[in-house]
Amino acid sequence: GKVDEKATQLHAIASLKVLLDATKPQNGAATSSASNHLSSTSSSKQETTLAPCNLTDIPNGVAGSLTDSLDARRMSSVRARKSLTSQAVVCLQVGEPEEEPPKAMDMGWPTGARKRLTYIVLAPIVFPLWLTLPDTRSPEGKKWFPITFLGSILWIAAYSYLMVWWANMVGHTVEIPPEVMGLTFLAAGTSIPDLITSVIVARKGFGDMAVSSSVGSNIFDVTVGLPVPWLLFGIFYGKPVEVNSVGMVCSITILFMMLLFVILSIACFRWKMNRGLGFTMFMLYFVFVAVSLMFEYEYLRCPV
Repeated sequence: GKVDEKATQLHAIASLKVLLDATKPQNGAATSSASNHLSSTSSSKQETTLAPCNLTDIPNGVAGSLTDSLDARRMSSVRARKSLTSQAVVCLQVGEPEEEPPKAMDMGWPTGARKRLTYIVLAPIVFPLWLTLPDTRSPEGKKWFPITFLGSILWIAAYSYLMVWWANMVGHTVEIPPEVMGLTFLAAGTSIPDLITSVIVARKGFGDMAVSSSVGSNIFDVTVGLPVPWLLFGIFYGKPVEVNSVGMVCSITILFMMLLFVILSIACFRWKMNRGLGFTMFMLYFVFVAVSLMFEYEYLRCPV
């Protein structure tokens, strides 16, 4: 309150100074009253610049006019602030273009060689989805979103089963152990959706969401993705699932050590996602894959 009162007083003094400066004669054309007023105030020029700190020391008429002008200035300042605020909001709204609503899927034959090649490659995956699931991006399909949601989960399960089956058959054909196929090809295939979602949210500026999504998906895979199939297998068949892998204990130990290295590397780069951190992550991944493959092919022997 004291600071505000002092600012009000200084503003009133500055207004008085501006008023006195405005009445100065220009090229000798001042009136007699103005010259008399200036002559009366010329002797106290220093006192004008060092005006009294209280409004009570200013004459009543001048103080009243200054108070009125001060109130007017306050109102204009408030209006200016509101105007600037509204203008800032408008600028922000104009500067950030709204995202276009998603369009319904068009299954027509595209134009261009690249688009046609993509169309042919994705046709075995896209056509079953287009035939069985309502497109919620269209006005007619919005009310069928529960069917689309549940159907998408079923199609993901079907595609996952086919992917694991085909990867296992390819591994048997080229004599690659299933553990190696799971560590390399299946791991990369199941992480592509996480990669896509992380890139999308990172481009929108949500870096924390991208990192937490990647970490959370791995935790979900270990704590839910693996136990639920094992639980269902034990319920239906009445026996446990046997996991045979050479050096499993050492692989889990290496995985735990990799987690520590990841945390240390992020801390070394001051918790910022940059090119150096990305290169370091790639190197750690290749080291983990190489050591795990050495354990699988028994180039290294696990003591446990």
